[in-house]
Amino acid sequence: MSTATVHDRTGLVTRGGRHRLSAAAVLSDGGVLAARQLRKTLRRPTYIIFSFVQPVIFVLLFRYIFGGAIDTGATSYVNFLMPGIIVQTAIFGALVTGLGLTEDLASGVVDRLRSLPIARSAVLIGRTAADLVVNVFTLLVMTVVGLLVGFRPTQPAWQLGAAFLLVLAFSYVFSWISAWIGLSVRNPETAQSAGFIWVFPLTFASSAFVPTSTMPGPVRAFAEHNPVTLVVNAVRGLTVGAPPPGRPTVQALIWLAGLLLIFVPLAVRAFRRA
Repeated sequence: MSTATVHDRTGLVTRGGRHRLSAAAVLSDGGVLAARQLRKTLRRPTYIIFSFVQPVIFVLLFRYIFGGAIDTGATSYVNFLMPGIIVQTAIFGALVTGLGLTEDLASGVVDRLRSLPIARSAVLIGRTAADLVVNVFTLLVMTVVGLLVGFRPTQPAWQLGAAFLLVLAFSYVFSWISAWIGLSVRNPETAQSAGFIWVFPLTFASSAFVPTSTMPGPVRAFAEHNPVTLVVNAVRGLTVGAPPPGRPTVQALIWLAGLLLIFVPLAVRAFRRA
């Protein structure tokens, strides 16, 4: 016995008496919710300002205080540093996703959204998309800051564009990880603490700030297989030519695809149970 499938004008798909929104409707709802989140962000100018302050402080600290003590060989330290800072900025920007979702849960916004005829996944799609847009502007600002302190990319424009897209893909994937963590703990304060607990080992036990060759054996082994290291090395190769970008770029994309396949379903499931 076959099951009839009916599409109505609102994008609702009916299968055997059950209603499900079509993919186009889910994306449309996600776009509306992303626009809502962006409007909310623009109404908080102090938040926007302080979101740039922390990464700028990291640039100044490592460029002018710690940089003189770190040997990066033929590559100047500022050219070694800025890809790491840009990737770190992206991962810190991803933490906002989980924190924002827990705030929406606590304030009752999620309950109101659940009362609407929209897909549950559209809420997460909208939130992660909005945070991705914010990260675009944050990374542009950080690139300008890097140029002001001496960062000088040497590779062709298409490679610089590929590096920028890779960092955005990285931030988007980690937004879904952050969403899962935030929805699992459900408390804004706990979500913020939990976010930094897993972010700091990934960023500092990586090649973001120092060469991995200077690290002790076990730490070096972890750092060299860390997805942050792979993305940083790929961005370095695509912007300043060292190391060669081919292998780390492929490895980074494999890591990001695997993480996305794992954490998107986990985040959607956690949202349904929250």
